Amino acid sequence: QVQLRESGGGLVQAGGSLRLSCVASGYISSITAVGWYRQARGTQRELVARISSGGMRNYAESVKGRFTISRDYAKNTVYLQMNSLKPEDTAVYYCNTATTTGIALGAWGQGTLVTVSS
Repeated sequence: QVQLRESGGGLVQAGGSLRLSCVASGYISSITAVGWYRQARGTQRELVARISSGGMRNYAESVKGRFTISRDYAKNTVYLQMNSLKPEDTAVYYCNTATTTGIALGAWGQGTLVTVSS
């Protein structure tokens, strides 16, 4: 079973940027869609971005134009480039394999914490 590990979180000022990485322990086949999710304290986990096997991307309205999801098959890695960060982006970010509608399929990892200061 493929396991995914998130990294790249940290503390950044509002307006700054971070790039998150999601590395698979095994091979993410070309038919697997992957999503980035986040969970802020006291809220439910939400889908932030998703990339299909064919490279089609979907974003939550709150991050459109600021976040970019991409994947590198050779490195078994999916990235989330986050620009123009806002305090409301503060959350633990997770990656997971996903259905076409963004429903997570696998077990959740530990995630990576992103904190945006105002």
